[in-house]
Amino acid sequence: MSFELFIAARYLRARQRKASARGRGVIGFITAISVIGVAAGVASLIIALAITNGMRRDMQDRLVGSQAHVELLRTAGDGIRDWRPLLTRLEKTPHVLAIAPSLYGQVLISRGARSGGALIKGVIPADERRVSDLLQSVNQGSAVELDPTTTTPTGVAPPIVIGNELALTLGASVGDSLLVTSPQGDLTPLGLVPRYQRFRVVGIFASGFYQYDSAYAFMRLDDAQRLFSEPDLVTVFSVKIDDLYKAPQVGNALVQAAGPGFQATNWMEQNRELFRALRLEQVVTFIVLTLIVVVAALNILIALTMMVMEKTRDIAVMMSFGVSAEQIRRIFLYQGLLISSIGTVLGLVLGLAASLLGAHFRFIPLDASVYSISYLPFAPRISDAVLVAGLSLAVSLLATLYPSGSAAAVLPAEALRYE
Repeated sequence: MSFELFIAARYLRARQRKASARGRGVIGFITAISVIGVAAGVASLIIALAITNGMRRDMQDRLVGSQAHVELLRTAGDGIRDWRPLLTRLEKTPHVLAIAPSLYGQVLISRGARSGGALIKGVIPADERRVSDLLQSVNQGSAVELDPTTTTPTGVAPPIVIGNELALTLGASVGDSLLVTSPQGDLTPLGLVPRYQRFRVVGIFASGFYQYDSAYAFMRLDDAQRLFSEPDLVTVFSVKIDDLYKAPQVGNALVQAAGPGFQATNWMEQNRELFRALRLEQVVTFIVLTLIVVVAALNILIALTMMVMEKTRDIAVMMSFGVSAEQIRRIFLYQGLLISSIGTVLGLVLGLAASLLGAHFRFIPLDASVYSISYLPFAPRISDAVLVAGLSLAVSLLATLYPSGSAAAVLPAEALRYE
């Protein structure tokens, strides 16, 4: 241990003399408050960053798992006809792993006196499972009956799979019959009559994302085409790619391969505002909680300034023995860094421990209808811990510059004149 670090550590743990017990007690109390303040600031920053990282990660994973990376649709008209040759051509586009055709349509689903709006998605299950995880999140019943190879007996309603929040709204369970009404009705002498058909609930999925669980329903593509009176029509090609962050480039390549009259959207564009809000929240949280570390650094400045005033005679004696002003400056720099280091280590341990416990036990529930997820996620990162520790030590180092400079400026002859 160097001479300066030895003296700095000794000042922190030295016993207090009775002659100046009150003054030393105040300094010790302020030092303890400084350590606690640094620890609280560091722990708060670690926990806050873990929460914002967890929210961003969980929402991105759920969004990407629940929707296609890229969607290709027509810019005009009612959809894509003669879609099979086009599908074969698009599958050869670089970075494309899978493509699933689907038919979307808004409907009214009712069961007795209960009803709710829903977005029907007519799918080919084998293709849909390659681009989305929604059908794989069925936790009641099964989506097997949606497969084209499964035949529905005569007189039995065709199958439908709905989200668990929609099931709660309708009071429906597996095996119940639902009346699905399409606004695209039939024109009769009495006017436009909505088209309706009964479906049988064969599965209920729970993606954990309220937007999908409360408004999505799946049926076979040919059943959806009959419901909307659109034979052999699809509205969207859902595409899964090998690199999420190449979605814009792949979308452009798909548009070029499809030809005029097509446009592409991707998961980044569809959720841009959400991720922008999360990023802004992370920045604001970081700035606000950094103020805790700044306040703790001010306590370090006060504690060291009072220490310099109390140790003026000791400083003068050391300088008279040949200790240089630079060594005196380093003594108090090290003392401030020791206080900051102790607080930073305590804060890192507390913050990381709380974040890891929160990530494992998920003990803070959330309202899924408001936050889209049912629990508060934690995702601590080593890079954040390094950033917060560096910030804490840097701010504390700035707080030690004035008192250490004051200590180095002590004149031995003036300090010892009346001793």
